[in-house]
Amino acid sequence: MQPFTLSELWVHMGPFARAVVFALGTMSLASVAVTAERAVAFFRSRRDSLRFIAGLERAIGAEGLDAAALAAAEGEARAGHVGRVLAAGLAAYRATGGGLHSPGLTLESVARALERQAQREHQTLRAGLGVLATVATTAPFVGLLGTVVGIVSAFQAMAAAGAGGLGTVSAGIAEALVTTAFGLLVAIPAVMVHNATTGWIEARTVDMAEASNELLDAVARGLDAREAAPVRDARGAA
Repeated sequence: MQPFTLSELWVHMGPFARAVVFALGTMSLASVAVTAERAVAFFRSRRDSLRFIAGLERAIGAEGLDAAALAAAEGEARAGHVGRVLAAGLAAYRATGGGLHSPGLTLESVARALERQAQREHQTLRAGLGVLATVATTAPFVGLLGTVVGIVSAFQAMAAAGAGGLGTVSAGIAEALVTTAFGLLVAIPAVMVHNATTGWIEARTVDMAEASNELLDAVARGLDAREAAPVRDARGAA
């Protein structure tokens, strides 16, 4: 009886089957590397975002938008995905003079800056997902290619030997099917990680949208208060 351990199957594999296994191994390593890198990046970005938002809320509550915008510019380097979006909006707020000349232009500029940066952060968070998608979709077909070629080779060997029967080709078929199994083993985790990562990114996109809307509300309230201040001063003087 032919041995069917993995080591024996590897020994009996042809050059093409070994090349397929090597390619699948490379794809698996790429998938693992992207998964590890994204996990670390997501953890750091979420941690920095929460820290930045907490500091920004304290600054706005204690010193107002102008001081918060200055503090946001100084802490943008480690702001996380949400923090960078808010920092972009506050930078636009400072660039337009804080609404001193044209409150409408300031609010519109802040909104556009928030939207642009949110799109950039969305693309940054998706870095590496193309690799996972490629591995998830192509690994089964790469494994199937090795299986098809292996089965063809097994039947060719049977025809050359002039013998028939399942026993003649069973070892060759088993060796060929290993590539399909390996392809599925590589693809399934990649699909799971890709779907989980996509869901996480969509949730963070909602977070960025909500934070942007809250900042826009704060800017609008600040601009309204600034416009109302001269009116109150004029009434007091009268």
